[in-house]
Amino acid sequence: MEPKRTVSIIGTGSYVPEKVLTNHDLEEMVDTSDEWIHSRTGMRERHIAAENQAASDLGAEAAQKALADAGIRADEIDLIVVATLSPDMFFPSTACFVQEKIGAKNAYCYDLGAACSGFLYALDNAKNQIASGAVETALVIGTEKMSAFLDWEDRTTCILFGDGAGAAVLRASDEGRGIMKSVMGSDGSLAELLQTPGGGSRNPMTHGMLDQKQQFLRMQGRDVFKHAVTRMTESVVQALEKNGVSADEVKCFIPHQANIRIIDAIAKRLKVADRMYTNVDKYANTSSAALAIALDEAVKDGTIAKGDLVVLTVFGGGFTWGANVLEWGK
Repeated sequence: MEPKRTVSIIGTGSYVPEKVLTNHDLEEMVDTSDEWIHSRTGMRERHIAAENQAASDLGAEAAQKALADAGIRADEIDLIVVATLSPDMFFPSTACFVQEKIGAKNAYCYDLGAACSGFLYALDNAKNQIASGAVETALVIGTEKMSAFLDWEDRTTCILFGDGAGAAVLRASDEGRGIMKSVMGSDGSLAELLQTPGGGSRNPMTHGMLDQKQQFLRMQGRDVFKHAVTRMTESVVQALEKNGVSADEVKCFIPHQANIRIIDAIAKRLKVADRMYTNVDKYANTSSAALAIALDEAVKDGTIAKGDLVVLTVFGGGFTWGANVLEWGK
């Protein structure tokens, strides 16, 4: 049996739509204020996709940038995994639509559903396939058009989310430790705290379902906050231990960009506030795209450099959560 190969990220990219919706814009839409939103979430603005843009369009834009950053062609990709909770449609997969848009004719494609944890789950999934020798090159994308699934009359949820996409190209590497061991978890008993209850086989699309606005995201914010802080903190500690790395060795911690208070609470518990990366003020919560966008920005702005150890951690509906450690090699 051949030993597993080291797998590294060789390119990243991200994309957000042109339209910006600020907190002041939201003041004109619902009973809220810029001060209220910013003080409780850290958010200043978010990007909103155009009516003719779907999740695959955003994902394809991010993918093209990641391919250019990696210096490879689309036909070199063997696998495309798209993490999303706002797919173009139930089927075909959003990954297949991205494949067609970017011309990745040699890839096989599928979607992965883990809500806001999706990008990290997909990253680990693709990494393991490369490490086993099943594929050589993988494209992992987190892409969301959250605006299509929000009740814009519900101030408790519509202020929190934005649209966007991020992508990473993975390939086997002969230097460094690359993407290291992950820690993942789920708890389906808490699904009702964060979900979109209508539209699936449990509660099919009907006039009654639409009248009750069950096609929109629903969240019990206080409960989600508590579980997110606990689970992300625990998973980071476990991932560090699993990989034999101390928190002091880590250059940058990148959490899911859900809320600045969640991020600050995790940073305080881990005692890493000076190394916690955030961009939630610019994009709000873009679900599975959030971690991917933050990783790309951290690389592009020089926060992360070759040889740096980076910790990624996520939390999402399901509940789902996880963390991993990687040594940046690009």
